[in-house]
Amino acid sequence: MTFNAKLKKKQYKEIWEEYCGFLDMDIQAYMQMQHRLMDEQLKIWMNSGLGQQLLANKRIDSVEAFRREMPFTQYEDYADYLLQKRDDLLPAPAVLWIQTTWEGGCNPIKRAPYTKGMLDAFSHNLLAAFVLSRTTEKGVFHMSSFETVLHGFAPMPYLTGLIPLVMSDETSLELVPSAKVAESLSFSEKNKLGFKLGLSSGIDYFFSMGSVAYHISKSIGAMSSKKSGKSSGSKLPIRVILKVLRANARCKKENRELLPKDLYNLKSFICAGTDNARYKDALEQMWGVRPLEIFMGTEPTCLGTETWNRDGMYFFPDACFYEFIPESEMLKSFADEAYIPKSYLMDQVIVGEKYELVITNFKGGAFARYRVGDVYRCVGLSSIHDDTKIPRFEFIDRIPTVIDIAGFTRITEKSIQRAIDLSQLSIVDWFAAKEFNEEGHPYLHFYAEISKDSIASHAISAQVVKDHLTIYFKYIDHDYEDLKKILGMDPLLVTIVRCGTFRNFTLKTGAIMQRINPPSYDISAFLNSQNTQYAYDLREEVSHG
Repeated sequence: MTFNAKLKKKQYKEIWEEYCGFLDMDIQAYMQMQHRLMDEQLKIWMNSGLGQQLLANKRIDSVEAFRREMPFTQYEDYADYLLQKRDDLLPAPAVLWIQTTWEGGCNPIKRAPYTKGMLDAFSHNLLAAFVLSRTTEKGVFHMSSFETVLHGFAPMPYLTGLIPLVMSDETSLELVPSAKVAESLSFSEKNKLGFKLGLSSGIDYFFSMGSVAYHISKSIGAMSSKKSGKSSGSKLPIRVILKVLRANARCKKENRELLPKDLYNLKSFICAGTDNARYKDALEQMWGVRPLEIFMGTEPTCLGTETWNRDGMYFFPDACFYEFIPESEMLKSFADEAYIPKSYLMDQVIVGEKYELVITNFKGGAFARYRVGDVYRCVGLSSIHDDTKIPRFEFIDRIPTVIDIAGFTRITEKSIQRAIDLSQLSIVDWFAAKEFNEEGHPYLHFYAEISKDSIASHAISAQVVKDHLTIYFKYIDHDYEDLKKILGMDPLLVTIVRCGTFRNFTLKTGAIMQRINPPSYDISAFLNSQNTQYAYDLREEVSHG
């Protein structure tokens, strides 16, 4: 029986137990499920060509032995097999392949196989998130069999392309606009059509990346003003025109801008992607509904969800086997590639600790002890408010060696260096950090030291560096270009430091500045080192316009 059939029969208790029953588990029951599914996965994974390659033909008979013998992996360990779609090496047949960005400018894409069991789990857990987004207290939710979903999904072969498939198989939820229509439209056209259709049909759910939702929500006022004008009035029903006019008049009287909540009576808001915490408050103010955050990834599938209290995400016990590398161990492994970091299981995490996530796919998936590249903080081992007895987490960011801006980029040292090399700028040394503006939104801050000759000859400035790097970032990384095209944001800020600053920092601290996301205290010490005898300031000779 489908989800929708159960909903029509008002089998609310059965729906809750099937989709959200994991919230009733204690940690012992949770770990029992983790180990049972891991035992099943090991039996097929060890006998696959991929498993034999990665385990070097070792035979293991338990989860404990697997964690001892199997090294941590990254996508490089799978690339030769998965990029070629080597089905013959997989633990179970791939029903379809999902694609995403790997490392912008250096390694364009990653591919991940999805088995029938993985798709079933993805569908099940996504529907659990939909239920929880409409839950008011444990076991109590309000959904009807036919509702509308405004969406900002990328189509297949991206992971979000699975969402319309899940909806069509299990529910009567109507996408606005439909997936078929959306495929033929640009991002801007899809948004305009979705909001226009939503004015007539209503919008029950809004499902998008937080950064995307923020950008398009900010544009609703302008779009609605145009829709109420004479040029477009004939294309909208009279009742819709009146609705828009009344909302505009009310906002004018209250001396404020038009907000989405003035036009739409949203019942549920779901956000996926990174940096959602930076947009939640603003989105709640604009829509009148606080977003429920879920986490999905190409390799780990649909991983976790918040509940009705919006106070931390719970990892689904049937998506993956979870291991957690403490932040201190993670940093040691980045400083020394030969170092093998310690990892802990779900029943060993500590409140307040940050962890790099490691997953092993269930249901015949390919990835084993895979370092996803995401960092979470454990915010509780139980919750009085949710009446739960399992850990919950908040997403912090990507690992420190990667700069992710609003879920659109995977900027690394290699990709920045490639852009510098292509630009042929006279950059002596540099580092880059993810920082946040006054609104709390992320951007890429690039600090550069330029050769004395280039500064003295007025051949280069911060604006020149920015213009060159922007061109080459867009050339080598299409996701970076989307930040401007889709979100309307310029993510790059360039600061040129005094000549000798990098040398002086090393003399004072005995360390070389970390290229990507150095600690904030290092950045502070670095900038302070400009004001010393070792730093030669030629910037006054340069006109920055």
